[in-house]
Amino acid sequence: MLTLLAEQSPEQRWWLGYLETGVDDIVFPDAPKVTLYAGWHYVLVEAGPDQAAAWRPIHGRAFGTGDLPNLIFPADHSWLVSTLWDDDWTCLGGPAGLVGRFLRHPDLRARPVALAQDATPPGHEAL
Repeated sequence: MLTLLAEQSPEQRWWLGYLETGVDDIVFPDAPKVTLYAGWHYVLVEAGPDQAAAWRPIHGRAFGTGDLPNLIFPADHSWLVSTLWDDDWTCLGGPAGLVGRFLRHPDLRARPVALAQDATPPGHEAL
């Protein structure tokens, strides 16, 4: 996943967002937080794909590289990856070419979702 994202934005820094849940490691606990979505507090850090893969310890939850940040997006905001703290799936929004590479990748289970469509994967229940 990180390789595909890095190929899309090879010369850009990324923003990595860590959601304060009381359970997950926010990596920089003393850093200022921003409020997003439904009043959730995130630590946002400018970094890159290497840090996204390495800053959280491996707990087996996300892609076998360690627990990835809850938000990832490049400096130009051309795509966004979001994993909510209580979900076991990740959402990607971005250019059609990037989405297509995710859909065709043999190691990723991806499906397209239209803008007005519920993104909850089949077999899961949105709360």
